[in-house]
Amino acid sequence: MAESAPNTQWQTHPVTPDRFEDFADVINPTRRDTHCWCLSHRLGVKDIEDLGGGSRKTAMRSLCERENPPGVITYRDGVAVGWCSIGPRAEIPRLAASKLIRPVDEVPVWSIICVVVRSGHRRQGVTAHLLEGAVDYAASRGAPAVEAHPVDLDGRMDTTMAFVGTRAMFEQAGFRIIGTTGAMASRMPRLIMRRDL
Repeated sequence: MAESAPNTQWQTHPVTPDRFEDFADVINPTRRDTHCWCLSHRLGVKDIEDLGGGSRKTAMRSLCERENPPGVITYRDGVAVGWCSIGPRAEIPRLAASKLIRPVDEVPVWSIICVVVRSGHRRQGVTAHLLEGAVDYAASRGAPAVEAHPVDLDGRMDTTMAFVGTRAMFEQAGFRIIGTTGAMASRMPRLIMRRDL
């Protein structure tokens, strides 16, 4: 991990409506409606129609107005450089209903779905600050634990699946392996990693 300059200022905030454009700068800088808006685990087609009139961007903006915004943005020196989709597992319908990523116990965990570092800012230490900020956000909302479902990388990862993260990334953030899932990413099994709060 590259070291930051000693006077670098890091901040992480929930993606509230006033931070929506910063979120978009990280996840979808060209603002294409058909490009990723980090909705696949949270909303189906009908929900996108109901919340956003069919617009994925508008539907995501609506999620940012909820009591638990759908994630956090990390800033370095005032510039949005990272996004982490995180929320109570029970509020992430596709995950809550998953037959491949099942709960290991009754703990009402918060789950990390996606981790993205903005193009041009990778390999510069963003992920460590992003994950710590995501965990702090969950803790501030009363989460007893945070889970993630990364892969144990054994080579190159398909960039379309990189959003799930890696075992090493989460271990460095204080997560431990508590199980495996039936899900795969880049032909690698996804783990269940947890950090108790």
